Amino acid sequence: MTPETNSSKTKVCPTCGTRLSENAVRCLVCGTEFAPQPEAKAAKKNEKSVQASRMPEVRLSLPAAIGMLASVIVLVAAVTFIAMPKGTDTLVTGDTPTPSETATASLTPTVTLPATETPTATLQAPFEYTVSAGDGSCSQIAFNFNVSVQSIIVLNNLASSCPISVGQVLKIPYPTPTVPPPATNTPLPAEATRISCDTVQITVQENDTLSSIAANYAVPMDAIKEFNGLTTDNVFLGQTLLIPLCERAPDPNQPTSTATLPPPYPAPNLLLPADGAAFTLANDVVTLQWASVGVLRDGEAYQVIVEDVTASQTRRITDYVTDTKYIVPTSFRPKDNVAHVMRWWVIPVLQSGVDDQGQPIWIASGATSERRVFTWVGIAVEGTPNP
Repeated sequence: MTPETNSSKTKVCPTCGTRLSENAVRCLVCGTEFAPQPEAKAAKKNEKSVQASRMPEVRLSLPAAIGMLASVIVLVAAVTFIAMPKGTDTLVTGDTPTPSETATASLTPTVTLPATETPTATLQAPFEYTVSAGDGSCSQIAFNFNVSVQSIIVLNNLASSCPISVGQVLKIPYPTPTVPPPATNTPLPAEATRISCDTVQITVQENDTLSSIAANYAVPMDAIKEFNGLTTDNVFLGQTLLIPLCERAPDPNQPTSTATLPPPYPAPNLLLPADGAAFTLANDVVTLQWASVGVLRDGEAYQVIVEDVTASQTRRITDYVTDTKYIVPTSFRPKDNVAHVMRWWVIPVLQSGVDDQGQPIWIASGATSERRVFTWVGIAVEGTPNP
């Protein structure tokens, strides 16, 4: 059987490409109206010219166009995500990104200070004490030995109420010693006396008391307490004490021995007047001042020497004071109108005895200070009387 062929002629809408019958004057799809058909030859020529100038057409359905658009959007988003640097925060649409400045940390140089040696106290091991009937309570024992109740509780692993009983052996800590000051080249007066004092070391025996030890060595109890840093009159069995023999009372039956001289004092530091100071007619009094070298003991003083180095005959005054200042006598003031140069210095001295006339004999007990000078003008020039 031969298939039926469509012998009718058709034409294509130039706008939407819909195939229509040859005699159609209007497209049923897009509504384009067709011009009247010219002659066959002219129509062929016109058709050929139109076909030659027409661009290639791509026909897509609406679902295909939407799908292609969605694919393009997804592709652009993927490329943007891959190109975005890691760790960058996602910006919300409409927000203006603010560039953040990264602060550069500056390195602070570290200064290494020299290590300083801090004196520390050497702690002694605790001693054992047997509780007696007269002790009463734990606080009484702590008071007798000048320690805290808490230290006894901790050391003996007792309850917070610190229960004790007669015959119980307790460990008692020694009182915390005072940390000495840092060592200096020049010892303090108290330390100088301690170093120069002859001592004897003893160990407290049974039935020994501070009063009996003081009586045996003829040394006052207060001197033993002060020398050993004791705060009470109690001593302990086995405790080590130093007996300061320099504090021993003299024996009336023995001749008086020569006292041990203390170490020398440092040189006094001169303060006023400044070196080269000038005093005029308006200054009737000149006061010399210097820094103390420490607490002076009995029989110690400062020797002050002032001399006039510009006088025709050397004039000098030597005086002894226990204060740290000296007022130059008005009688030492120059008697003329010339500026005299005065030189002065100070020496710590110690009285070693008396001479035949009963005057004290002084010896140096320290270094001599520096020497300073000042100028002092005497009386004004008297006017020449008129004839």
